[in-house]
Parts: sequence; structure tokens; C-alpha cells
Amino acid sequence: MKRIILYITCLLGWVVQSAAQPYVFDQENTGSHFPRPVMPPAAELPVVRELPDPLQGVASFADWERRRNEIGALIQHYGIGEKPSVSPDQVKAHLEGDTLLIVDVTVDNETLTLKSQIRYPETGQPPFALLIGTSGIALPRQLFQGKPIATMVFHEKQVNDYGQWGPHHERGEHNFDRLYPQLKDNGAYSEWAWGLSRLLDGLQLLGPEKTKIDMTRIGVTGCSYAGKMALYCGALDERIALTIAQEPGGGGAAVWRVSHLQDDVENIDKTDYHWFLESQRDNFSGDNVYRLPYDQHELCAMVCPRALLLLGNPDFKWLADSAMQVSAEAAHKVWERFGIGDRMAWSIVGGHGHCQLPESQFPIVEAFIDKFLVTEQKK
Repeated sequence: MKRIILYITCLLGWVVQSAAQPYVFDQENTGSHFPRPVMPPAAELPVVRELPDPLQGVASFADWERRRNEIGALIQHYGIGEKPSVSPDQVKAHLEGDTLLIVDVTVDNETLTLKSQIRYPETGQPPFALLIGTSGIALPRQLFQGKPIATMVFHEKQVNDYGQWGPHHERGEHNFDRLYPQLKDNGAYSEWAWGLSRLLDGLQLLGPEKTKIDMTRIGVTGCSYAGKMALYCGALDERIALTIAQEPGGGGAAVWRVSHLQDDVENIDKTDYHWFLESQRDNFSGDNVYRLPYDQHELCAMVCPRALLLLGNPDFKWLADSAMQVSAEAAHKVWERFGIGDRMAWSIVGGHGHCQLPESQFPIVEAFIDKFLVTEQKK
């Protein structure tokens, strides 16, 4: 079996690191109070060939909240579109039959309803950790079955029904667009991240006594286009303790500046622009990619100080995993800067089908699930 492991950390044991930084937060965006950074027109942005520094202006962990919010604003403005904030009075939630979570979000007299079934474990005592699959859970079930972890699927088509196959609506026609017609140019990833956050709003609103879910132990995972989705969801909502992005490809963890130089990969010129702002292609295609004021390693870094695991498969060249490795190495420096390098890792292994996790990757995935959904938050 062809097998390549480019980097694995914390596989069977964990390096002793400072635990002074929080593992998760009780807010979607702790930095939302900071003013929006200046957003120059794309043509006025400087050419920057090296990867932008995610730690620019960060002298201590106290500065990270501001910097993280700044990166998120750049990604939304130039890349995926705005993820609008929602106030608690716009959300109503209830459980139907004790397991079906129903969340109604109302904006300007328009209501969008999200439904998702919670599947509770047969072991342990509530409140349980929760692993949410974006469009499904591709990870083998033996990695979390038998553990005190509930599961749930985020059905993203309830928000934006774009899919690469089959009929779908176009920009301006999705359920999200009824609530936010001014954001009709958004890419799907901002809208899908918005939708998953609304499920978290519903869980938070109902509380652990009703949901049996521990809000400090939420994980999100997905593979391929849904691996991108999981990454954007985890980066843009600080209530998620663990993000596992499986084979997310270009536009996920792979840095655009590197994939731009590669052939036959998903890069900024050759991705699905239903997922992103059309203006991203207009402004940053070709060598204009070097004007992009951020890159995907900073999307990854936004997960810090929470836990992130990236999984790759070099047998599928279009995933641009060599660009993901560059991204992972650059992003990891943020966790290292704060003394918590063991909360982020990546594993790139070949010899298996797309989204078919090989047994050689089971240990690192299980280690992250155990540490950040089962063990650490119970301390």
C-alpha cells in the first residue's frame, strides 16, 4: 500500500504543553466587538508573494482575539461573503420527540427552519459531547461509537441547496437569501457556516437539561467539499472545540499561493465558484492571487486555541495536499506561539479511496476525538 505521512503529532501520547489557553468559548465570535478593518479595493492591495503572517501585530495571546477577528473579516469580504450575526431574540428552538432539534431563525419577517436528528450514545451519562457531520460523517464509526459522544448531521441544503450534481437553486434563490437578499452574492461556505452556527444557537438556547449536550464539547467534521465546510464552520464559530477537516482540497486548507503554481489541482482559478464570491475570481485569479490579503493557512489558524486536525490523501492530486502541508506548517506556528502546539496536527496518507479513511490514520483521529471531546473537557 502506498503510504505517505508528512506530519503527525500527538499520535499515541501527548506532548506536555501549557494548558493556560481556553479549549473552547461560549460565543460564536469573541472578537465581534472590534471595529471592522479597512478593506481597500482589490486593485489597491499590495503584491505579497510570501504567505501573510497570521501573527502580525500579535504580541501576546490577549492580542489574538483582535487578530483572529480581523482575519475572519478579510476572508468574508474578499473570499466567501458575509456571515451575518444573529441576535438571540431571532432564534427559537425546540425538540420534537426528544431527539429532533428544530431551530427557527427569523429575519425581517422571513423564517428559515433547520432540522437535525440527535443520536445519543448507549454509554456514558449526559450531557454528552456532540460530533456534527457537515452533510454527513465520513469518519469510520468505530472511531467514536462506544464512546459518550452523540452525533448529528448538518443538512446544509436547508440553507443553501447548491450541489455539484443534480438540480439546485442559483445565487439569490436559496433559503438563506430570503432572509438576507442583500447577501445574494455570497458563496455557499459563508451561508453554510451561518447555518451550522444557528444549530449551535438552538442547542445553547435549550440548554443541556433538554438537549443532553455539553456545549463545551462540540466537534465538527466533513470530507471533500464538506471538509471545506467543516473547516469554515470551525474557523468561524468559537463554540466548536474540535474541527476535523478530511481531504478538504483547494479552497479548504491548501494555500492559494502554492496551488496557483501547480497543475491539475483545485486552485483559485479552478474551483467551484458557487462556493465563493464571484469577485474572488475576478479580483485574484492568475498572478493576482498575490494580492489576496490572507491565505488559507490563516483560515486554519482561526481555529486556534481550539483543536484542529487536517487529513489528506496525496493519491488524488487535485486535492493539492502539498499546498495543504505548507498551510498546516504555517498555521501550526500560531498554536506553537501560544504553547499549545499539541492542539493542531495534520496527517497526509495515500493508498486509499477518497473519503475512505485508512486504518493507518485511525490512531491520530481517535486521539483527537478522545482528548478534545471525551477527556480534556471533563477535567
